[in-house]
Amino acid sequence: MSQPIRILLADDHVMLRQGTAEILRKEADIEVIGEADNGQQAIDLALRLRPDIVVMDVRMPVMSGIEATRRIREARPEVQVLVLTAYDDDQYIFSLLQAGASGYLLKTAPVNELVKAIRLVRTGESPLDPSIARKVVVRMAGDQGSRMPTGEGGSSIQALTFREQEVLQLLSRGLNNQAIAEALYVSNRTVQAHLTSIFSKMGVSSRLEAVLTAIRRGWLTLEI
Repeated sequence: MSQPIRILLADDHVMLRQGTAEILRKEADIEVIGEADNGQQAIDLALRLRPDIVVMDVRMPVMSGIEATRRIREARPEVQVLVLTAYDDDQYIFSLLQAGASGYLLKTAPVNELVKAIRLVRTGESPLDPSIARKVVVRMAGDQGSRMPTGEGGSSIQALTFREQEVLQLLSRGLNNQAIAEALYVSNRTVQAHLTSIFSKMGVSSRLEAVLTAIRRGWLTLEI
């Protein structure tokens, strides 16, 4: 049996945090290893306990979830951050994604969506609440007007193989690994190998960051 996904919860609302912990503990493949009630404590526990994923709120005392996410990702790049918050303000969404968050869910989401999102983050995917995903797509499409010239800030699109470019395009449509594998008639393992290569060549660490970077460089065109 594989090791459970180790989770650190960071939320200053005690009842909500404890309720979330109880729900997650019912899942056989998830282990809650710690709880933090402010941003600084989230950093301290993340560095000490080394969870697989930090489920992070945005507005917390001492330090915001945005700064806590940034510092955790800088110190422990292997630790992923999944945002779980009541706020869908653009300033929070894009600040957290830029800080390195792997996913963004609203607290209005059903419990099963949180569990699903945790599992997706663990496999390297970037789950977004549908309303958040729409904001991200619109922002990325708008950024094309001021995108960086090809090659600025990184290598050109030719650095990727034709198949890697296909995978990147499918990523931009929100497809998960299984859907990409089916679209290209390859295995999940092959898709993951392509993703690893794409991340390395682009200097990014997540699917969402790869798409955002490709849009800024003018490598992708989105239809909205």
